[in-house]
This record gives sequence, structure tokens and C-alpha cells, in this order.
Amino acid sequence: MENMMGLLRIHVQRGVNLAVRDMKSSDPYVVVKMGKQKLKTRVVKRNVNPEWDERLTLSVTEPSLPITLSVYDKDTFSFDDKMGDAEFDIALFIQVLRMRLEGLPDGTVITKVQPSRENCLAEESCIIWSNGKLVQNMILRLRNVECGEIELQLQWIDVPSSRGL
Repeated sequence: MENMMGLLRIHVQRGVNLAVRDMKSSDPYVVVKMGKQKLKTRVVKRNVNPEWDERLTLSVTEPSLPITLSVYDKDTFSFDDKMGDAEFDIALFIQVLRMRLEGLPDGTVITKVQPSRENCLAEESCIIWSNGKLVQNMILRLRNVECGEIELQLQWIDVPSSRGL
């Protein structure tokens, strides 16, 4: 991939209060898409508060492309049921990365993103300096569903052979 800027690691941590799609629970998994790339987590059986703790990695060629996240309930004998979706962009995260910050105290908040009608944030999202790297923590409120949130963390990975930021 000659136009690749680098890699975006998305740590899908957990789901909170996800919708029930089976009799008493759900078997949720997450699908993350950016452009033509599509990745998914494992299925967590019978749980509306699943702990995935999975790291999915996307190659970023166009940082203005939104990233969509969809949650599904795995069904054995029928199509999987949709349990909501969310969208976020990484433009501000990339902008902060381009500042080439170094040597900051651990936990330093670089900037904050407020929830608004234009994003799916459930609460303020902070881009922070953690263990010598920039990370962004997010809690996304799922749309097109009665309830549910997904907690994740973004981290950038530089690739020596890429065109860079």
C-alpha cells in the first residue's frame, strides 16, 4: 500500500448496556469499517455488557474517511441482528499527531473533543499522552437502537516504509 500514512490501532474495550436481541440477552460482536477495510471482533455469548479487549488495526491512507462501527447479535439459524452503529473521524487525532509531541509527562491531556450532534460521543473524549504515545479514549453512543455504548481507544503506529503524516 504505497499511499499508506500509517496504522491506526483501535482497542475495542467493551460494550455497555447493549440492546437485547435474543430472548434474554445477545451474542454481540463489533464490525469496524474504514473505506474498503472491514475488521471484526470475536462474538461474546449471552452478554449485553461484553468485554472484548481486542485490538484491531486499520491502514490509514485517507485520514478524512470516517470510521464506522456496527454492533451485531450473532444468530445461528438466521441473519445476524443489528444492535446499533456509530461513526467517528480521526482528523483531530491526526492533527495532534502531526505536532510531533515528545517527552510530555504521562497523562498530559493534549486536547478534548466534546459530544455534539455531529459525532457519536457519549461524553468528552480526551487525546492524551500515555506511555510515550498519543492515545484517544472514546465512549461512543450507538445510533439506530434503543440503548448501548462502546468504549474504545485509538493509538497511532508509524510504519517506516509509509509516506507518514
